Amino acid sequence: MSADALDLLDPILTHHIVNSLGWRSLRPLQEEAIGPLLAGQDAVLLAPTAGGKTEAAAFPLLTRAQRHGWKGTGILYVTPLKALLNNLHPRLETYAGWVGRTAELWHGDIASTRRRRILTQRPDLLLTTPESLEAMLVSTHVDHRAFFSGVHSVVVDEVHAFAGDDRGWHLLAVLERLQNIVERPVQRVGLSATVGNPHELLDWLQGSGHGRRPGQVIAPGVSFPGQGTTLSSAATSTPPGDIELDYVGSVANAATVIAALHRGEKRLVFCETRRTVEELGEQLRLRGVTTFLSHASLSTDERRRAEEAFAEARDCVIVSTSTLELGIDVGDLDRVIQLDAPATVASFLQRLGRTGRRPGTARNCLFLALTDAGFLSIAALLLAWSSGWVEPVTAPPEPRHLVAQQILALCLQEHQVGENLWQEWWGGLGPFRSAAEPIVRHLVEQGYLERDGGTLFIGPEAERRFGHRHFMNLTASFTAPPEFTVLSGRTEIGRTDPDLLTEDVEGPRKLLLAGRSWLVTYIDWRRRRCFVEPVDGGGRAKWSGFGSIRVRSHMLTRAAREVLLGSEPPVLLTRRAQARLAEARETHLDVVHPAGTVITRRDDGDVRWWTWAGHRANATLAASLSSAKLIHRQIDDRYIRLRDDLTPQTWRAAVADTETGLTLPEVDIQAVRGLKFAEALPQRLAEATLAARLADEEGARAALAEPVRFLMRHED
Repeated sequence: MSADALDLLDPILTHHIVNSLGWRSLRPLQEEAIGPLLAGQDAVLLAPTAGGKTEAAAFPLLTRAQRHGWKGTGILYVTPLKALLNNLHPRLETYAGWVGRTAELWHGDIASTRRRRILTQRPDLLLTTPESLEAMLVSTHVDHRAFFSGVHSVVVDEVHAFAGDDRGWHLLAVLERLQNIVERPVQRVGLSATVGNPHELLDWLQGSGHGRRPGQVIAPGVSFPGQGTTLSSAATSTPPGDIELDYVGSVANAATVIAALHRGEKRLVFCETRRTVEELGEQLRLRGVTTFLSHASLSTDERRRAEEAFAEARDCVIVSTSTLELGIDVGDLDRVIQLDAPATVASFLQRLGRTGRRPGTARNCLFLALTDAGFLSIAALLLAWSSGWVEPVTAPPEPRHLVAQQILALCLQEHQVGENLWQEWWGGLGPFRSAAEPIVRHLVEQGYLERDGGTLFIGPEAERRFGHRHFMNLTASFTAPPEFTVLSGRTEIGRTDPDLLTEDVEGPRKLLLAGRSWLVTYIDWRRRRCFVEPVDGGGRAKWSGFGSIRVRSHMLTRAAREVLLGSEPPVLLTRRAQARLAEARETHLDVVHPAGTVITRRDDGDVRWWTWAGHRANATLAASLSSAKLIHRQIDDRYIRLRDDLTPQTWRAAVADTETGLTLPEVDIQAVRGLKFAEALPQRLAEATLAARLADEEGARAALAEPVRFLMRHED
């Protein structure tokens, strides 16, 4: 262990690191983080899963708290998941206790008696979520100025998971308001797994302080090839990992493979939908495999019991959605298995990082493809991964709906806000500049806000739409579809889609939840509750809702084309996978071309432009070409359907028209309803927000710039 690094830490911490933890050395990340964090700098700490990021942040910040005599709650530790907070709390409580300080949890599952104790005995370190921070700021039961007066540092764990969606904008806006309350710069420390653009991630995390506060990315031994990398230009060396790809064709076959392989080992299986988790869990139990389940629609107690039992067991499987992708500790894993492909390379890296933690073991992942499309998606993802490419994390553009939410939340927090002073609360953060003024005018016009004597305050429409249960609906930045709570006696099992309770069925109505079948005995429609009792087999699982449709990015769709053209990910392919790859290449022989894109016309008049550009780029192209009346209104990641009377001449004329500029995709009114707080926006601004998020102008231009090959296809 570096004596220089240790000398910088509090001596009591150093004593416990050596004697209580038994560490003979700090990891490079932990050593390199000490100096900048002690100096109060902002930072993003980058390391794979289980890379020691929590300690890299906690040790110097606790030292800083001791050295400067911080009083009250000086450190906030924010994560995207309550389960992750619960998992981290014992460890951080121990570290804080070593130096005579306290750590507490505050989130939606914490009892009111414990919350009252926290308010009167402020902990030195508070673990929470952005939604809970927001709730504390607007609550009439919390003196937020007094409670947060001692805050000096905020740690944002899994910061990449925030930055890529609206929860990130919500987090930044809440941190700006918090900083305004304490009237001093608040140090921001992000903890992240591998991303393609860590410096941009740091700039984003700094918010309005970017360019004014010192900050740095700390990532010893990590390179960032994702920035500007293409599949052809990336490094040829394959990242480490024991990766295998197999084609199984169904969930039942996947269960057979998992049951037969790796007996005696602890296996974590990731699925891309809750329904697949349930179906695989049931199939594994039918094969005598000790199986546990984890996904967002299971009750908190059900998930906790499963995760604790799995952590203590040995020869078993836990099947999960992305709920176990982040840093929740489920014990020492032997193997990760993935059904079909995760949405991103970054997600795969998180999951791969769950293995290989013991000395002498390698990181590993077995991919099992359920469908032909799933097989091609896996091969494409592995090709991109093997090139060293990782997605850049990009905040969703134009979060106008969250600007509306934040202005309403600020008026709740302060009771009244000067109509010319509200922008100061966000310190010049991009979305809250002059472009936000039409949103404020709309809120006043529609009665969400009232204006009187130069001040703004909550109006009757905000009370009507969001006032239920002390404005609880105003503190969450995402929309979840309504679900029914499923109970067996008094025990909550989880939640299910209401469609399963209303659709016509022959015979008894049965649900599949927690890997078991349940007979529905009574439905309480008013309270949205469903009562069940155990039954042998026959249950069905289903969930729907906003965001359930996944689209493949430009890069991963292009990687699929490269696979079809002959590139092969440098992983082990089983005989079944090799046969499936050969079939896929034969099937797609006429729709991929190394020199550009392809337009095909079949004998039945079906005309398609095979761009292999990704769904968002194709949506942008379809909107841009629609003025030429060439589009048949059907797109996916790979192609756009065109009119059957297309000719090369009309095609060239239409493409020439796009040189004046591209058009944003059209927006479905149903999609606008899925945008939380969209009702607080003018319709045109809500549609403009979604259109900007559906577009990929860079990918669209890349497809337009390529030569087009016209090909007649004849069906047998």
